[in-house]
Amino acid sequence: MGQALWRLPPRQQQRLQEELADQLTERGAGRDGGSSQRRTPQQCYGPDIYHLLKTCRGGKAQHGFIDLEMLPPELGITILSYLNATDLCLAGCVWQDLGQDEYLWQGLCKSTWGHCSIYNKRLPAGFSYRRLYLQLDEGSLTFNANPLEGISYFMSKGILVDHPKELAKFIFYTRRLNWKMLRIYLDERRDVLDELVTLHNFTNQFLPNALRDFFRHIHAPEERGEYLETLITKFSHRFCTCNPGLVRDLGLSPDAVYVLCYSLILLSIDLTSPHVKNKMSKREFIRNTRRAAHNVSDDFVGHLYDNIYLIGHVAA
Repeated sequence: MGQALWRLPPRQQQRLQEELADQLTERGAGRDGGSSQRRTPQQCYGPDIYHLLKTCRGGKAQHGFIDLEMLPPELGITILSYLNATDLCLAGCVWQDLGQDEYLWQGLCKSTWGHCSIYNKRLPAGFSYRRLYLQLDEGSLTFNANPLEGISYFMSKGILVDHPKELAKFIFYTRRLNWKMLRIYLDERRDVLDELVTLHNFTNQFLPNALRDFFRHIHAPEERGEYLETLITKFSHRFCTCNPGLVRDLGLSPDAVYVLCYSLILLSIDLTSPHVKNKMSKREFIRNTRRAAHNVSDDFVGHLYDNIYLIGHVAA
């Protein structure tokens, strides 16, 4: 938006420049005994914001935060767009029209909850993004206490529809959901879990980095069990689907990727846990992994070890 917000219509720009020139002439006349003549302002793309505010205030320089109502509306909205919801509510107490602007609240909704079914619907008359933000916040808090009640709340308000793909997109693009409650919900709704896995794109990603990205959205359980096995199985198939060339060149398969993922998790625990004194060496990791995954080369397994050693846990 940059310079476009600072520009005014030509006539208004010329009038402001003339006012600035008159004020400069009066100042010069006061210093030089009235001998100065009116100076023509230099041509510019738009008036300086400092002089613009100074002109609006009657030529008196004031210190402190500027009054946003004295700025062009587009610039005031741009400044307020950097605030969070709490600060925006406080700003609305001072600048009521700007603080309640629908574009600001729409931006807050979509930046916090990236996908909702209501975004793609025709909005009814009198719809308010500010009210929608409060409903989304209330629903997220409800979800973090009880996942099923939270999803039911979203559906009752028309924010979400009961479809696995829509629910998966909502979870994928939202960062306010508690990962423990999310794990409980996905364990019960495997259809949503399947759609959530397909939203990941692991094309041209190194296996440990792809696994980290996967566990960043779908947190791994604290203990080994059926749910962890399900996650790794789904990840292995998705990784092979996204990288057919790599699978062909390295001779990988979903089963081989499954074994490598478990090896990476165990190696991560071994290298990062303070309770393990004798850390696994690179040679030991290659030897142990090759016993389970025969088609994988020593160089590839060695690069896996280096990645965990340098970057850290894959499921942290």
